[in-house]
This record gives sequence, C-alpha cells and structure tokens, in this order.
Amino acid sequence: QVQLVESGGGLVQAGGSLRLSCAASGRTFSSYAMAWFRQAPGKEREFVAAISWSDSTYYADSVKGRFTISRRSVKNTVYLQINSLKPEDTAVYYCAASPRPAGYSGSYYDEYEYDSWGQGTQVTVSS
Repeated sequence: QVQLVESGGGLVQAGGSLRLSCAASGRTFSSYAMAWFRQAPGKEREFVAAISWSDSTYYADSVKGRFTISRRSVKNTVYLQINSLKPEDTAVYYCAASPRPAGYSGSYYDEYEYDSWGQGTQVTVSS
C-alpha cells in the first residue's frame, strides 16, 4: 500500500475553480493507477476520475469537460483540477491508489480496485 494525503479543498462559489493535490509515499508510485472519488452527504462514494501509470485518463460523465486529472511521478503527486464548479460538486474528495502489475486489466472505475485511500478533503460549492 501507499500512504496518501490530500489537500486543496475549500469553500468556493459556483463557477469557480480548485486544484486538489494528493501526495503519495511508501511504494513505487509510478506503477500505481491513481483516482479521485467523492462522497456527498447522504450519498454513496462515487468515482470521479482516474489516471493510469501510462497517463491514460478516465472520467465520470458528470465531470467530463470540467475536471482534469494529472500526475507528476517525480513528485509522487496526483492532481485534480476542478473548473466550473457546481453546488452538486460539494463532497469530500478522496484520493485512491491501485497497484497495477504488468498485464493487469482491472476496472479504473470500481472503488474495490483501490487498496490505499487518503483521509479526504472537503469541497464546498456555494450557489
């Protein structure tokens, strides 16, 4: 497993932007797929975005065109740039890591593929 620490959440007005960061430590970061999930009050945790070790990206339909996931392996960090924020984006955002051995083809969208999780960072969007 890797240790993950998120940062960058906060209170922002609708239409604004935030950049979330997730710093990873403990294992070989470059061999992991990384993802962001979120959980709104009273709702189940849901997939937001993922990035493979080869920088392929995957997004939930609800965030396509507004969210961008990226990674800097040199800094062992993954980012989530969030633009055009909406009140329905209000949630705790979690960073997650999934080990990806050569040839592994598990889903990037399923939270059960991820074995390391951060503590979460709160994003609140006011209307």
